[in-house]
Amino acid sequence: MIGRKEATRISKFLSLVLRHQPQLINISLDEKGWAMVPELMEGMKAKGFEITFDILQHIVEINDKKRFAFNEHKTKIRASQGHSINVDFGYQAKEPPALLYHGSAEQNKETILREGLSKRTRQHVHLSATIDTALRVGHRHGKPVAFEIAAGKMHRAGYLFFISENGVWLTDAVPAQYLNQIQG
Repeated sequence: MIGRKEATRISKFLSLVLRHQPQLINISLDEKGWAMVPELMEGMKAKGFEITFDILQHIVEINDKKRFAFNEHKTKIRASQGHSINVDFGYQAKEPPALLYHGSAEQNKETILREGLSKRTRQHVHLSATIDTALRVGHRHGKPVAFEIAAGKMHRAGYLFFISENGVWLTDAVPAQYLNQIQG
């Protein structure tokens, strides 16, 4: 099929166009974030990516974080979360577990402890169900640090939580009083 390095390169580019910049390859996303597979592949080929449907399907299947999903007929594809563009996933609010976790880099620690977590340019703050996942996320940005989020208390205080198709918990913000540094 394709090597790991090329799979990573394609996956990163897919994240860019399906989450943030579909115009980069002259595609558009519908209101739910779906792109037509043939248009996506054509746009990627125009940017120098040698991609077939089999390669695209392979990328979707092997991604350990399940960042991408096909529709039922595999005619459309979208990123599972992390968009900076407005996408309506139609998520229903869910009661979260008592504790969730967030990973970041050491250099962000003081700001997070002081100001809490905000979605910034994304649609939601991303939270993990496990400390290990949070640390892996934090590691991508430097020396990792993990925070425990009192999600149950937040929920009881009226904050809404959603869960993406790939198991990432989403919320609009985490005020500082609901988080505690636990590692890093």
